[in-house]
Amino acid sequence: QVQLVESGGGSVQAGGSLRLSCAASGYTGKGRCLGWFRQAPGKEREGVATIYTGGGTTYYADSVKGRFTISQVNANTIYLQMNSLKPEDTALYYCAAALYLPYGTPYYDFGGCLHNSWGQGTQVTVSS
Repeated sequence: QVQLVESGGGSVQAGGSLRLSCAASGYTGKGRCLGWFRQAPGKEREGVATIYTGGGTTYYADSVKGRFTISQVNANTIYLQMNSLKPEDTALYYCAAALYLPYGTPYYDFGGCLHNSWGQGTQVTVSS
């Protein structure tokens, strides 16, 4: 069973930086992508960034391109470096995995990867 644990959230002023980490225990060989989603109060969950763990290809939401960078530290750990943060980046950030699960498992398609497993989330708050 794959478990996703996020860390690194917090509060920062606009223009500041944070780095989120996701430890995906048991992930090796069980999935295609690891990524980040976020959900702000009253809004739908949206994809932020994802990385194909087999080859390193990355995909970003337009709203974060040039400011956020996703990277794979080792087989089971990814980072999300967030620079030039804006108040509209405030949200609960979830680590997500696109696992090889049975057909019919609910998923979010982002960057061509079907993300179907989630961590508990870490809060990011950006003040103006």
